Amino acid sequence: MPTYVFKGRNRLNEMVVGERVATNRSALEMLLRREQIILTNAREKGREISLPKVGREKVKHKQLALFTRQFSVMLDAGLPLVQCLEILGQQQDNKAFQKVILQTRGDVESGMTLADAMAKHPRVFEPLYTNMVAAGETGGILDIILQRLSTYLEKMVKLKSDVRSALIYPIAVIIIAILVITVIMIVVIPAFKNIFEGLLGPGERLPWLTEIVVSISRFMAGFWWLIAIVIGVIFFAVKAWYRTPKGERFIDRAILKLPVLGVIMQKIAIARFSRTLSTLLSSGVPILESLDITAKTAGNVIVSEAVTKVRLGIEQGQTFVEPLKASEIFPVMVSQMIGVGEQTGALDAMLAKIADFYEQEVDAAIANLLSLMEPMMILFLGVTIGTIVIAMYLPLFSLIGKLAGGK
Repeated sequence: MPTYVFKGRNRLNEMVVGERVATNRSALEMLLRREQIILTNAREKGREISLPKVGREKVKHKQLALFTRQFSVMLDAGLPLVQCLEILGQQQDNKAFQKVILQTRGDVESGMTLADAMAKHPRVFEPLYTNMVAAGETGGILDIILQRLSTYLEKMVKLKSDVRSALIYPIAVIIIAILVITVIMIVVIPAFKNIFEGLLGPGERLPWLTEIVVSISRFMAGFWWLIAIVIGVIFFAVKAWYRTPKGERFIDRAILKLPVLGVIMQKIAIARFSRTLSTLLSSGVPILESLDITAKTAGNVIVSEAVTKVRLGIEQGQTFVEPLKASEIFPVMVSQMIGVGEQTGALDAMLAKIADFYEQEVDAAIANLLSLMEPMMILFLGVTIGTIVIAMYLPLFSLIGKLAGGK
């Protein structure tokens, strides 16, 4: 996330200057508002090239989910807030996370609310987290909110883990296949080529398929460095383009339009949207603020735009369903279920049911994708390696034919 250099005024109308990390200017305004600072000016700090810090650890969602679960249990048992943070901080193995927790404890001890103290560490505690904690503090149900938050984080971790573990096998097979084919083309084919050239008579040529394979092998052996550079340039160019608003929008839309993978990504987006919004609404966060946070944590700019349109529609007096129906992302079934939840006053419960349904759909879709990919990979490997083998045996067949004819 970018770092912003800001100017603002506190509640005593004094000028305040500083730096904060935020996803965008709106998130920065929300963060400063919690610190009772009115933003007057902000600019994104230039990105400096820096070497990675040795020993710097990232706080994973799994660690955050465990921390939240333990925190809720301790509060439910009646332990004071500061003591909970002290215990949880001391038992953390992740030094970066330990530092954040202990700094949060110090801020709470000095009089800040827990939400404001956590908001000072946006890389660890996202807006969704701090807003739910603020709602829990205001309503006096912090332990219950933390239980809901830990359940939400655990479900998100499980969803990511299921997708990641399902993709490990096909990716591993593809990488191994590419390595095997590369070794065959660079090491094995040149050896066969030398043998064939020694067996050919004056004016004789290799079969056309063999010549094609040998030419590809010669290019790969002679210009492997160029291939590596081109692949690297394409990778980093796409990555840099994705960081631009136009590139991010194009790639995110293209992902959703893919034949099989696009459907899975759409279902993941719907599950994430429903789970996030359900958790926020059930925790007492206002609907407009909940939609703001959900849009920022959607993970896909097309989904984020759709949620933002829903928020604008509600702000203008429309129902929840009307903007959803106009969106390309949300199926009719989802719109209808949300409409029923809105009419019955049980929108958070209905969203939770939609999230449960689509999480199961994601599991089933990934299983179907794996079932489809296995024969596709076998077919690809069979055709590729079979073509190479046939190309290498064609000259031998020609030579055997000539020998048999000579006899």
